[in-house]
Amino acid sequence: MEDLIVKKTKANKNLSSRKELELLDKNELIEKLLQSEAHILQLKNIIKKSNISDVKSSTPKKSGKSFDFSQCRKRHILLKFYYLGWNYHGLVEQEDTTKTVEYHIFQALKRSCLIENRESSNYHRCGRTDKGVSAFSQVISLDVRSSLKDNQDSQDDIHQELPYCKILNRILPKDIKCVAWASVDSNYSARFDCKFRTYKYFFPRGNLDIKAMNQAASYLVGHHDFRNICKMDVANGVVSFERTISEAEIVCSNDCLSNLNETESGYQMYQLVIKSQAFLWHQIRCIMGILLLVGQKKETPEIFLDLFDIKACPCKPQYNLAHELPLNLFYCHYDDVKWIYDDTETESIIKTLQEDWTLNAIKATMIEHMINDLKSNLRNHCDDLNCQADCLIQGVQSKVYQPLMKRVTCESLENRIKHFEKKRKIEVQSNKTTNDT
Repeated sequence: MEDLIVKKTKANKNLSSRKELELLDKNELIEKLLQSEAHILQLKNIIKKSNISDVKSSTPKKSGKSFDFSQCRKRHILLKFYYLGWNYHGLVEQEDTTKTVEYHIFQALKRSCLIENRESSNYHRCGRTDKGVSAFSQVISLDVRSSLKDNQDSQDDIHQELPYCKILNRILPKDIKCVAWASVDSNYSARFDCKFRTYKYFFPRGNLDIKAMNQAASYLVGHHDFRNICKMDVANGVVSFERTISEAEIVCSNDCLSNLNETESGYQMYQLVIKSQAFLWHQIRCIMGILLLVGQKKETPEIFLDLFDIKACPCKPQYNLAHELPLNLFYCHYDDVKWIYDDTETESIIKTLQEDWTLNAIKATMIEHMINDLKSNLRNHCDDLNCQADCLIQGVQSKVYQPLMKRVTCESLENRIKHFEKKRKIEVQSNKTTNDT
């Protein structure tokens, strides 16, 4: 025991005791705290860099000569991916982590020698998705290596091209897969040539009033100012928040239900289907956060009309976002694009998704049976105990609900613009758009 105490004392000889700290004045304590925080930050950065270098060092390197891209013909294509985003820190590649979808896509593209590097690949993405958000139809455009000769450009020749999906899917993780590809002109952009983007937000019925939610969703259709229903990205020069929603509807996820009034339960899944050319930052999660309040009968469906009235409501009320996990970039719509699918590869992808569905459906069913058994043991048996959707509104929930229009508000758009212009941190671009994340 004495040996242990001695070792511990030697290891902690640089640590301050309580008595020593009590002798220090306020300024000395502040200085010591600042030094400690700076040291902690340095250690965190060292750990992050170490993790990234470990991942890179574990990537197998090819021996022999490097691939000579100057001898290859290139072609411009679209690639369509799906990914399950709940294990990733978003789509966009980041310096301090490898847990992004783009990191794995570019690792696969480079390891398969389809591109030399990102900078020279003429790369565009259709939409950004945040941490935890998934996609079934994320589309990118870029220049890749081609096996065809200059005189092989017909539709028949395309089927003799490199099997891009198969090549990438042998390297990509299980929850990121390339579904299809398409040949397009060299100036075609996955971002700027996308006509519409459709998102789906999945949620259980619980005790929600679906009819009221659908009525509220109908008010979203059309051209509106969404400054009160998004996260305003003024720091990056976004000062126009007018967008046009062409479709917004809540539908049952199970098309087999013919008579919903007889067969529905709190576990029945629904989805918000929302379509627009472009979305704002956190726009859909803000919309869904409000729709859930409507479904809980805490707000009326007309709350969206109040928030669209900028004169009556110039500042955004403070409210919580909906959870990111149920959000999915489901379709990216392009004109005159002929997608090429490989039947064998598609079957393999379906089997992978079926495996994921099976394991997750078993977990959900098992939990549902456990819940039902617990319900049967309640002294006051309550069939309407359906709180399945409550967890989808993030943040702390107040015991006494305060209506949105009576809440504390954020700073107005005009004041934010003045603030960043004064600091010369932005150049105002009224026509700038960003995709929902």
